[in-house]
Formats: sequence, structure tokens, C-alpha cells
Amino acid sequence: MTEDKKISVKIIHKLMEKVFVQLGVLPEEARICADVLIESDLRGIKSHGIGRLKMYYDRIKAGIQQATTKIDVIKDHKAIAVWDGNHGMGQVIAYRAMKEAIKKAKEFGMGSVAVRNSTHFGIAGYYPLMAAKEKMIGLTVTNARPSVAPTFGIEPMLGTNPIAFSAPSDLEFDFLFDAATSISQRGKVEVYDRMKKDIPAGWVIDEKAEIATDPTLILKKLLEKKASFLPIGGLQEETGGHKGYGLSTIVEILSAALQNGSYMHALSGIENGKRVPYKLGHFFMAINIDNFIEIKEFRKIVGDIMRQLQNSEKAPDKEWIYLAGEKEFNSYEKVKKEGIPINPALLKNIKIMLDELRITDFFASIKE
Repeated sequence: MTEDKKISVKIIHKLMEKVFVQLGVLPEEARICADVLIESDLRGIKSHGIGRLKMYYDRIKAGIQQATTKIDVIKDHKAIAVWDGNHGMGQVIAYRAMKEAIKKAKEFGMGSVAVRNSTHFGIAGYYPLMAAKEKMIGLTVTNARPSVAPTFGIEPMLGTNPIAFSAPSDLEFDFLFDAATSISQRGKVEVYDRMKKDIPAGWVIDEKAEIATDPTLILKKLLEKKASFLPIGGLQEETGGHKGYGLSTIVEILSAALQNGSYMHALSGIENGKRVPYKLGHFFMAINIDNFIEIKEFRKIVGDIMRQLQNSEKAPDKEWIYLAGEKEFNSYEKVKKEGIPINPALLKNIKIMLDELRITDFFASIKE
């Protein structure tokens, strides 16, 4: 097979649940993990869905991520909590943390949970949307292993450090901003590598501060700390690179300092030449809108802001101005109906996992 094969959402979701359970994840927690990953595929974010399943598989098999999730509550006082995730499943830790932040916001108007010693939790946008569904504003940030150089630097110091923010609106979809503070991130390079295509110039620099575009070489050099992603704004202050760098540092502080967690090089996953847990930190906040203004009025104001932006004058060659979260919303129903596109390289990775786990029914279920 040389072309993408579209496989039903139900089959992919069932597959991911089964893989997680086989790895030792509790069934209910496996469902949470699969829900977060499938949401990424449904929303057209190929870098964080089924394409990342083997990453979790490899980390659990290597012993640097725990299939069983044990959360220690370090501090719990009114509107705030500090948790230690003990290197369990990031999706489970994050889901429970945002649920706790929402619970606190219902009681205190705002709720925040800071987490240390967690693992990769999938798309950051999943969690603020949980708050939006509860008529609240949601905010999620997380640090990540170092892969981004500071402005005027070449050494990978910061993670891709995404910021995700959601607010309920009166449109068909809620406002959702979910983006790395770097121009791009490792998962997208992996997508280009599977497609055997060069990445766009300007995403990554090498150890000589020269633009790199070969995804295979970049993935190798990232591991060797000889390549770095650029922050939003790119190489120079003139293009605003210092702004992306500053935003990334804010995320690093919120993801490490409040919870006495790890940061920058301590998140590399390597100590004394050996693989160790990544020790990621997260921060979650929920804001109860009803404590400020009636939710109906809030939705209308947010909706008006979004409509005015969309109805503003367009560039001569453009037909539409998109809102944050709109493309992903549009993708949802299309992918749900047509299935998730799986390319041959990803299918090969899936087969490796399934052969090792002795799961034999998946390929039979997708035969035409």
C-alpha cells in the first residue's frame, strides 16, 4: 500500500484502548488516553493522535513512563492544589487535574492545579475545552523536553511549551487557542518524515544557526542537541522571535516553579547516559464565568468578538478569515464520517506494536 488508508474512528479508538490495556493501563484510564488521542485525529491534528501511540508504547516498555497512574496530592488549599503524577499516564493526570480545577472553580470562582512529574499528555487543547463545556474559561500550559533555542542562541533549552485557552461562545464552536510557543514541534517533523517530505524552511536551525529542512536528519540532530526549533517569530527580534521566547519562558515558570518541579535540561529524559522519566510539569486553571457575568452575556460578547474578526476586510486573495479552533471544528465531522487517514509508515509502526502484543484482530477489521 502506497497511499493513506482511512480507518473508522471507532476502530482506531478501540485499537488504542486495547494497546493501552495490554500495556497495563487500567481500562477506564485507557479510555481517557484513547479519548484524548482520538480527539486530536478528529480535529485534524495528525501530530498528536494515533501517530503518537507508539511513542507511549515505547516509553512504557522502556520503563520511563508508568502504565499505572498514582497521583500524590502535595498541597490542597481552597482554590489551589499541587500534585505529583509519579510519571504515570499524562492524559489521565491532566484529565483529573482539570476536573479538579473545575470543581474548585465552582466553589471558589477560580481553580488551579499545578502538576509535577507527569508525562506527555496529548493535545493541550483537550483540557481547556473541558472547562468550556462547564461554562468556564479554561487555561492549560505544559513544559516539554528541551528542543527550542532562545533568541540569539543555538542550544535547545526550552520545550515547545504550548499554551491552550478556551472560552465559551454563542457560535457553533467555542474559542480555542492551542499552540506551541515555538514555530513548530517534533510531532509535525515526524509527520513530514513519514511522508518523506522536507519541512518548511524557518522551523529549525542546526548547530551553526543555519536553516535545516531534512526531517530525518533533524530528528537525529534533535536527539544529539545539534538542532533546535525556533520560537514564534523566528530567528530575529525584528520578526518578534523574542516574543515567542518570552511566552515559552512564562510556560516554563508556570510548569515548574509553582510545583517545585523540573525544568529545561532536567526534562531531557537522559541522566548519566541512561533513559529516565521526562518529569514534565503542567498548570491548569478554570475560571467560573458566572462569578463575573451571566454566562449568556459572556457567550454573546465572545461570539461578537469572533464574528467581527471574521467579518473584517479580507486580503484580496483570501475568501475566509478563520477563528482559533474553527479549522479543527470543521475537521471533526468530516473525519468522523470518512475515517482517520493512516499512511503506510504509520501502519507499519502499528503492526510492530500489535505483533509484539499479539493483537491479531485489527488488520482483519480494516480489510476492504
